[in-house]
Amino acid sequence: MKSYKLGLDELHILIDEVVQKFPSGVVILRGDLACGKTTFVKAIVKKLGVNDDVTSPTFSLQQCYGDKIFHYDIYNHGLEHFISLGMLEELDKDGLHFVEWGDDELQKILKSAGMDVMVIDIDKSSDKQREYRVDYA
Repeated sequence: MKSYKLGLDELHILIDEVVQKFPSGVVILRGDLACGKTTFVKAIVKKLGVNDDVTSPTFSLQQCYGDKIFHYDIYNHGLEHFISLGMLEELDKDGLHFVEWGDDELQKILKSAGMDVMVIDIDKSSDKQREYRVDYA
């Protein structure tokens, strides 16, 4: 596991590494409300040259950016609802999949299905800095 303590203006350090080392698969983003999960996805989308507006998929469950970037939020409905809608099959598509509020159970399911999974825990250490703990599970 790697740990980074970064300000928003330094986030590119982590973004560059993620894009280089993890070009496709599922990235589980965990952290409290307003810790920067969607901000992280916005930075990745921008880095990959996609000009779409990135918004939290809290109410829509899924957002797609370009052809190969997918963004999910399971906070409101939970993992069972996510699975019942057939969303696990979506995660098998080629590309980068970001799942906000994913948990250990989702990680276990994805690993057992042979999917590449990265977990990023985000802690708000101050108004200007976040701590990112990255595990290439």
